[in-house]
Amino acid sequence: MDKPDSARRRRDEHTFCPVHASIEILQEKWSLHIIRRLLEGGEAGFNELRRAVGANPATLTERLTHLEELGIVRRTVHSLMPPRTSYALTPAGVALQGVVEAITLWGRKYLDEGKGRRGTIRVRRAG
Repeated sequence: MDKPDSARRRRDEHTFCPVHASIEILQEKWSLHIIRRLLEGGEAGFNELRRAVGANPATLTERLTHLEELGIVRRTVHSLMPPRTSYALTPAGVALQGVVEAITLWGRKYLDEGKGRRGTIRVRRAG
């Protein structure tokens, strides 16, 4: 006998969904930009990331701390004078390479920046 819809819904609310969990992480403002920059250019200092990504320092610090807590980014403090901090992807972060590539390919195929190219979805440029 099937479970009632309400019991099935309660069970489903507590079921782990890897797609939902992954999107929750990647949709945080600047997170995917940080990951993409570290994938493309390797280890980077805070100011280098700030210039590349465009986030304000407080937001960038917050995102980097969160990505470090999640095990996506590794923070290294170098004992130089003045001290220098750099950020790099962990193996979990590097594993996002395929995700970033898939998003890039999808965007190139289906998005139209309004420059006369044919696309199925019209978007506004950020900024």
